[in-house]
Amino acid sequence: MSALSGFVFAYPWVLSLLLSLPLLAWLKGKFGGTAGVTFSNTSMLAKIGHRRRNRAGAFLAALTYLALALFIVALARPQLGRVTTQVQATGVDIMLALDVSRSMLAEDFTIGSRRANRIDAVKLVTEQFIRERPNDRIGLVAFAGRPYLVSPLTLDHDWLIRNLERLRIGLVEDGTAIGSAIASAANRLKDKEAKTKLIVLLTDGDNNAGKVQPLTAAEAAKALGIRIYTIGAGTEGEAPFPLTNQFGRTVYRNVMVKFDEKTLQEIAAMTNGQYFRATDTGSLRAIFGEIDKLEKSKIKVEKTAQYRDIFMWFLIPGLAFLVLEILLSQTIWRRLP
Repeated sequence: MSALSGFVFAYPWVLSLLLSLPLLAWLKGKFGGTAGVTFSNTSMLAKIGHRRRNRAGAFLAALTYLALALFIVALARPQLGRVTTQVQATGVDIMLALDVSRSMLAEDFTIGSRRANRIDAVKLVTEQFIRERPNDRIGLVAFAGRPYLVSPLTLDHDWLIRNLERLRIGLVEDGTAIGSAIASAANRLKDKEAKTKLIVLLTDGDNNAGKVQPLTAAEAAKALGIRIYTIGAGTEGEAPFPLTNQFGRTVYRNVMVKFDEKTLQEIAAMTNGQYFRATDTGSLRAIFGEIDKLEKSKIKVEKTAQYRDIFMWFLIPGLAFLVLEILLSQTIWRRLP
């Protein structure tokens, strides 16, 4: 819930009358008022004029126009209001399961015009996905030879993104434990009351580690009402991989990356999710965008507004200026009739 105080006019079109005041002042200055005494020649009166009277006339005119301006503002019915916005979001609980095995160092992706490895591209696109879902609780599990928790489900997405940025290859033993990663992510979702619970699994290999088979873990996730979207990342077959030679320099060698697309397809189908193939940064970004569209949070926004009139704040000063103008013009700055 959020509240915002504001200043509004009930009839803002009335304020256009303020534009007539400069025109009125110009007309009065050009043609003047009705003469009190008529002379055939005013040159003699000009010699006995006093600047004090001229300044007095300008001051009295300013009081009149100021009073008129305040009356116009009062007619526009100024109001002070307080608008209260209440957002009720039926969010989606999402666990991201990201592969951080050594094969994710293969540089077959790009960021801008620069060649990049798979893990850097995945982190970049995942961050964008997180920022576009502010009403969802999102958590992160990384996995190689075994899974480990990077962040539990949270609405503090800035904190989540900071942990995502610290993600790197080599924090656990190498391998690709897809089944264990699904089981770990599902365990974080099983006791949650969200109507929609998702796992987004991204990997570039096949299951070769862990104690839980991928399809067994998927069956358990299905029983818990969890839908799994699987993403296969990387090009088919060989991919450029960075290596360090005997001189300490980085060289690249094309290596064969084994990929089990069939299992990822079965996991998605079993849990009523979808399988996607990402061969470059653009397709990876499109995939996360598609998942974002498929799993939208329901948001209900209620706004209530309370306003109180404050036209007296302008009407009373306007009357005061008008009375002051009348008193001055009839006493110390009295004019000829």
